[in-house]
Amino acid sequence: MPPPPERRPRFTPAQRRAHRATAALMLTCLATAACLYLPPLAQLVGRRRLVATVHEWSGLLLPLPLLLALATRAMRRDATRLGRFTAADRSWLHTVRRRRPGPRPAGKFNAGQKLYAQWTLGTMLVMLGTGLPMWFTRLAPAPWRTGATFVHDWFALAVAAVVLGHLRMAYLDPEARRGMRTGAVDRAWAEREHPQWAEEPGADGPSGARGRTRAAQRGRAAAGPRAGERG
Repeated sequence: MPPPPERRPRFTPAQRRAHRATAALMLTCLATAACLYLPPLAQLVGRRRLVATVHEWSGLLLPLPLLLALATRAMRRDATRLGRFTAADRSWLHTVRRRRPGPRPAGKFNAGQKLYAQWTLGTMLVMLGTGLPMWFTRLAPAPWRTGATFVHDWFALAVAAVVLGHLRMAYLDPEARRGMRTGAVDRAWAEREHPQWAEEPGADGPSGARGRTRAAQRGRAAAGPRAGERG
């Protein structure tokens, strides 16, 4: 069922499912890590071997939703967007650093969202690369495992802090949450928060109201001379 005219499609069902699965696995990793490393939680939960097994498999499966979603064209297109920094992104960061009021140029994803996505992908690789030697102890000698444990633990703290920041930003933007939940956002929100994307000619669905109006005007202009010639 297409969204109402006042709403613009933003995410496909496959993208939303991948986001939810990744979020569930990430939160499971963080929760089980806390139960393994914080003595009060470890004593409260108990069953350390089970908690460790859940943590290991959650971490191993963490990249899977993204890899599956990349089979869709929409996800590959958004992955390309997230991996490219433009002049608008630099202007967005400059505006945020200076805390200047007014509009901030952004495409479908602003510079902050791009940085978060790249950080998340990078930390997935780091955590997976350091976690495997801790799980399969025969993969590396003891000094390497010691270094892997050090990096894994400190990165886990950084990931927890960044995820909390991400959740805070999501809490402060109900329309962004609604877009991830339903797949569509209010067109006024899109024009305010992502003005360049709002004016794109509907790569992710129907174009904006202005785009449809322009297309209709061009169609009538093209049809006018032909009607006159037939007369």
